[in-house]
Amino acid sequence: MSADQDDRGTRSRVADAVRPDHGVLWVHRVGAVVVAVIIATIGVLGFVGGLGFFDTEGATMPGGLSTNGALSTVSVVTAVILLAAAVRGGKLASTVMIVIGALFLVSAFGNLALIGTPYNLLAFRLPNVFFSIGAGLVLLLLGAYGRISSKLPPDNPYRRERGEDDDEPEDAHRQSYPASPAQAAADAAMAAAARAIAQGTADDEQRRRMRAADEARNHEDRRAIWMAFDGRDPDGVDRQGSGESSHGSAMA
Repeated sequence: MSADQDDRGTRSRVADAVRPDHGVLWVHRVGAVVVAVIIATIGVLGFVGGLGFFDTEGATMPGGLSTNGALSTVSVVTAVILLAAAVRGGKLASTVMIVIGALFLVSAFGNLALIGTPYNLLAFRLPNVFFSIGAGLVLLLLGAYGRISSKLPPDNPYRRERGEDDDEPEDAHRQSYPASPAQAAADAAMAAAARAIAQGTADDEQRRRMRAADEARNHEDRRAIWMAFDGRDPDGVDRQGSGESSHGSAMA
């Protein structure tokens, strides 16, 4: 099997593990629906009062919130957007919640400055400001859940978007135990070459081998590259039909 086919197979298994019913995606979808229902309820209650569209005084609702026709319309439209995003999928719901959450925070502080002025077109009061800040933070937290993190688990649906599948494996520098005397000898030779390079006493052959081995992504591959210079496969079998290594011949 070629390296490309193996890579495609690995990516396919990762893709299969990222199911549409992944828990993270369901958190985003359910969260968007819950917030949408709350916002839609506030919007509908505002319409029931029959207020003017840009009535700056507004009407008091349960919880001390104030609303008018404009704020009710904005609330209903926002709820519809959240519901539509939840229906389409968890990833879209996450993105929409993050965007709307940020807009809620901007709206809270922007309308705070307009309270008591003729430009308070959404009839904001302090309870509205507190509600907008709270709703904005909830939307941001729900939208970022399982998506914004320094390290995502392998089956996370957002891992591939960030290109983490192409990162160096976690065990890239973890040295495995040699399975044969030939592998042990190769490990010892690599260690000696690394020390020689650090001390500035390495010969050309050691530098050439270490440059080639450094291209590998894990210790097993580095060992295999080193042994290939001796004409041996990773199991220590002499592929050249000779017991002498190429490096040993060069030193002789």
